[in-house]
Amino acid sequence: MTVWAIHSPSSGPPESKAASAAGNAKSADALLRSALQRQVKQDPLGAAQDYRRVLEMDPRNKSAWYGLGLIDQQYGRTADARADFEKALEIDPHFMSALYSEAHMLRSSDPDRAIELLRRAAATDPKATAIHLQLGRLLAEKGRRGEAGDAFRRAVAVDHKLLSQVPEEFRDAVSR
Repeated sequence: MTVWAIHSPSSGPPESKAASAAGNAKSADALLRSALQRQVKQDPLGAAQDYRRVLEMDPRNKSAWYGLGLIDQQYGRTADARADFEKALEIDPHFMSALYSEAHMLRSSDPDRAIELLRRAAATDPKATAIHLQLGRLLAEKGRRGEAGDAFRRAVAVDHKLLSQVPEEFRDAVSR
């Protein structure tokens, strides 16, 4: 009597599943590096293709979502870019690049959301002077002078050389 068994790859021993996962991680890493190189070489369509392939293997890859967001932003697809950045932030709420990029993109169209994102970025890295400066400028534009002064003070407290980048109307208050 002959017994036939069908063996699917997903029902293999745990060791083979682990090896397969490790192989996928290496493949995803290689594709991610390829996508970044394509972006540097001004091949956004090829980069987007690589990012999508990474996401097929690892839908929670924040770097791939972020890369797609940058490409969508480059092509003026702001709704898609925002959705991509938000997916990256769902995976890692403290992902500084996504926080900053989405805030920069929303600066004109949704300044309140941009302020919220910059505040999150500043909380993630209190020594990120560029974030504090951007936050201060945006708050000043919204007429929120006290909060703007606080943001500028934080930037200058980390690096006093930044005082020259603070709007003149805030310099005296910041330098004390």
